[in-house]
Amino acid sequence: QVQLVESGGGSVQSGGSLRLSCAVSGWNTRTRFCVGWFRQTPSNEREWVGCIGSEGETRYADTVKGRFTVSQDDSKSTLFLQMNNLEPRDAAKYICALDKIGGTCSQYARNYQYWGQGTQVTVAS
Repeated sequence: QVQLVESGGGSVQSGGSLRLSCAVSGWNTRTRFCVGWFRQTPSNEREWVGCIGSEGETRYADTVKGRFTVSQDDSKSTLFLQMNNLEPRDAAKYICALDKIGGTCSQYARNYQYWGQGTQVTVAS
């Protein structure tokens, strides 16, 4: 059973940083796959944040480009979202998702088959 578990959320001041983790289990990480990061706002909108593809290439939403970085450990079983210079508008539940097809990572939620439960990020102004 594929499971994704996020951690690292919390409350920070505007301008602060957080590093989120996404632990992947039940999936052969030696195969081609992608992991995306999304965030869900209090108004229940789900927004794509960024992703990492099968070859380690990354893509980002314009709203976070230059501030957020997606990375992975050598085993690809843990993914990270480094968030710097956080702003109040970044406050949301951050969710990681796995696309079992792999290749270039997608910004579309429909392309991801497995989802974590999310970790909450609060940014105080």
